[in-house]
Amino acid sequence: MKAIGVIPARYNSTRLPGKPLKDILGHPMVWWVFQRVCAVKKLDEVYVATDDEQIRKVCQENDIPVIMTMSSHRTAAHRLQEVSEKIKADFYLQLNGDEPLINTTAIAAAIPQEIPQDCEFGTNIITEMSDPAQVMDASNIKVVFDEKGDALYMSRMPIPYPFKAINFKYYKHVGIIGYNKKMLDFYKYSQPGRFEQIEGIDTLRFLDYGKELKLIKVSDCHSLSVDTEKDLDMIICMMKEKKDGQL
Repeated sequence: MKAIGVIPARYNSTRLPGKPLKDILGHPMVWWVFQRVCAVKKLDEVYVATDDEQIRKVCQENDIPVIMTMSSHRTAAHRLQEVSEKIKADFYLQLNGDEPLINTTAIAAAIPQEIPQDCEFGTNIITEMSDPAQVMDASNIKVVFDEKGDALYMSRMPIPYPFKAINFKYYKHVGIIGYNKKMLDFYKYSQPGRFEQIEGIDTLRFLDYGKELKLIKVSDCHSLSVDTEKDLDMIICMMKEKKDGQL
């Protein structure tokens, strides 16, 4: 079985333009993400997928495999699907390019031992929330699932609602998502479903159409994404504390 990691990298971020190339302790941010992802032994290959010539050049200068994709992609999943047309694999793992401290345990957990190839299939890392403020934050995608770990629904609102019981845990979606080729092709050729349009959560498309999305729990897996200069300063401080950014 061949599993590859794909790091979508866009230059034109609204809040922090050029963020994949932002300097962190002498290396561009995309370099740090790539190095952490490469530490996951379950991945056979790792690529950066971008539509920007500046990012392509920096990747090549730093010996990072890079794939040029179209600029018209609306989501990272669309970009992954284009990668799947160029690189043959059994499983494609989508990894955020703005998380230089991305959780390697979660990356490994997202790759199951067996990956069905005869139907659409995907995985999504989730983690428990203990802070009520996190539960109420609409940017945290809450998830509910059955006893087998199959996703039932996702929402920006706290679900399930504690009407008759409070003895349960809230879980949120983490941006580490895996797909087989059939799932990516389905995503490309399908239209947004009813609940995807209501909630504004593109992953809901798979549930709108009854596709299998396996949710995998990882403890204490809270993403630290860089969206602003303040986020970048915080990440740099954290990495300095880790012996000058050693992985």
